[in-house]
Amino acid sequence: MSPVLLFCILIGYFALLLGVAWATSRNANNDSFFIGNKSSNWMLVAFGMVGTTLSGATFISVPGAVGNDGFGYAQILIGYVAGYIAVAFILLPLYYRLKLTSIYHYLDVRLGRRAYQSGAGFFILSRLLGATARLYLVVNILQAIILDSLGVPFWATTLVVLGMILVYTYQGGVKTIVWTDTLQTSCMLFGLFACVGFMLSQLNLSIPESLAAMEAKGLSRIFTFDVDSPNFYLKQIVAGAFIVVTMTGLDQEMMQKTISVKTLGDSQKNLLSLTVVLVIVLTSFLFLGGLLYLYAPVAGVQATGDKIFPAVVMGHLPAAVQIIFLVALISALFPSADGAITALTSTFCIDILGIKRREDLSEEAQVRLRRRVHLGFAFLFLVLVMMFKWADNPSMIGVILKLASYTYGPLLGLFAFGMITRRTLTDRLVPVVTIGAPILCAILEANQAYLLGSYRLGLELLIVNGILVYAGLFAISRPAAPEKMGPAAVTA
Repeated sequence: MSPVLLFCILIGYFALLLGVAWATSRNANNDSFFIGNKSSNWMLVAFGMVGTTLSGATFISVPGAVGNDGFGYAQILIGYVAGYIAVAFILLPLYYRLKLTSIYHYLDVRLGRRAYQSGAGFFILSRLLGATARLYLVVNILQAIILDSLGVPFWATTLVVLGMILVYTYQGGVKTIVWTDTLQTSCMLFGLFACVGFMLSQLNLSIPESLAAMEAKGLSRIFTFDVDSPNFYLKQIVAGAFIVVTMTGLDQEMMQKTISVKTLGDSQKNLLSLTVVLVIVLTSFLFLGGLLYLYAPVAGVQATGDKIFPAVVMGHLPAAVQIIFLVALISALFPSADGAITALTSTFCIDILGIKRREDLSEEAQVRLRRRVHLGFAFLFLVLVMMFKWADNPSMIGVILKLASYTYGPLLGLFAFGMITRRTLTDRLVPVVTIGAPILCAILEANQAYLLGSYRLGLELLIVNGILVYAGLFAISRPAAPEKMGPAAVTA
């Protein structure tokens, strides 16, 4: 298909997003940007969060990983279900009870200012690295299938995409994103199920027949029983639960949308509905991956990993399917980046700059400051995407989960310490602990052959990181006097 036509589709899709942004951002203020005026519809938030949770990394990398890991990702998915239940019934009640705009304010209330700033700082680092890795993956594919043939350099593509995101999030923030994410999730899921249906027709197989063919080729295996393997099923399930607790429950971007729902009950329905939909959708992505690896040898496709999905669609399928794939891919791109830039702006403004605490700033001055921060994060996104382009890792889903192990571990330790214990911290030492634990994890991982023998660390590194932070915080804490507990010792 002509790259010019594909480029026109991209522009048309962006025009649609602008229309939604214009309709939803009129009369928007800082409360609209940060928490959607606490008036978001829970059903829209739940559906839109599917797109944010999945992102372009899921759209491309989960099917691509089936060639090596089979349906092993389902082990993590089982853990996801337990994690979402924990977030809905442990963390959300806490956030609503404290009426939080930023979830990291809990750390200020419970543990002190250094813990608060450390939590916010690690979220900023986590989301910057994770979101830019996801953005790089999709932009790189758009570059390969459209922009390279038009002579557009990669940096220009990234700059234009970020400019598009800025345009439609600049004013409305969360209030706009709730609606644009719903649109984008719809397009992405339509693309997923359309590709599954078309691949089945191309292979002339029914669903049971295709599953039998996958099993014959070893593509449908789920559980790994080797205790020493990084993919051992118990490690994957437990890690999946903690990934959701940290990357959803302790993540300002995800919780910013969730707590924009008016009541706790509706917010819990949002998360539980999201869980059901995610199980169906991620299972479908694994099934699609199996179909791709069944079709690739027939079509003579040599690509594997992240490259197999675009290689099959753009090189061997009809124009209509290519258009559906492109729209779905773009729809997977935007939710992971627009929400991240908005959440990072919110966290930096509220938690680092203290915009809500500064009585010297008028409402207009706060808006100007928030917009400058928004632009600053867009620039950081550009720089980091270019760094990922330079590194050019073949499987970005593994990179994203590895980054999460290092950067979300301190958040896990901080929140666990605050909610489980009633001890008070030596405030000035908190950054030493939260920075030191990931460094120790890096040393452990680099020397695991010597220290752990045949055992190999996988995603449980996130839990190890959290335990090290918890232990370090315990070491620099002391029992709190009963008369000082009061509201400052808020626990779950």
